[in-house]
Amino acid sequence: MTVDTSLQDPRTRLVEATIRLLARSGPSEVKARSVATEAQLSTMGVYTYFGGVPELLQAVADEGFSRQAVVFGRLAVTDDPMADLCAMALACHDFARRNPHLYDLMFGLSIHGRYSPSRGTAEPVLSGQSPSFRAAYAFLLQGCARLVSARCVRKVDPDLMALQFWSALHGFIMLDLGGHFAHIAAPVTDVLVPMCVNLVVGLGAKRDKAETSAAAAGALWAAAPNHNKPRGK
Repeated sequence: MTVDTSLQDPRTRLVEATIRLLARSGPSEVKARSVATEAQLSTMGVYTYFGGVPELLQAVADEGFSRQAVVFGRLAVTDDPMADLCAMALACHDFARRNPHLYDLMFGLSIHGRYSPSRGTAEPVLSGQSPSFRAAYAFLLQGCARLVSARCVRKVDPDLMALQFWSALHGFIMLDLGGHFAHIAAPVTDVLVPMCVNLVVGLGAKRDKAETSAAAAGALWAAAPNHNKPRGK
């Protein structure tokens, strides 16, 4: 693959090179030398521009969240906040399926990252998050706040609601990426969408309205261009 380096600064070239290596070979190939070679720079560039591989990986994770925020920002905002929240879940899953190793890194799993809390610590996870993470997470938080303000659910703290949705969605995505739904023909329609419905119903939404909203979101998502349709669609 020919890399056009003429329009990119060295930091961007190193971040993009790492993302390509992750996509092509997984986390085991992310090393200073391999990244520098991919970026067509000297190995010292990793240390000059980032200080080391851990700092480079943090920058890559931040870029991942920036891209995720762009995906969320492109979603249509309708007059149905439940449908919009379901569409966000579908978009997040699609993003992870397109970028499995990047998504993995964003949450500090395969490669140690700042987004994975140290074992045994009680420090709040969100306290150390970067602006790029907060920008992506803000879409989920806003979506939950809309549910409350529109009285689709009972009065619940949107921050706590967003954490519940984030936990459930992230859990589904990681299980799916790990191949744990291989025995299910349509994990998106049989697991993910019903999970979203059950969450809002548990928060006070009417089941028939939640199911109608989820179906509308699924139909719009299936018809939308420029994305890989989730498995099961």
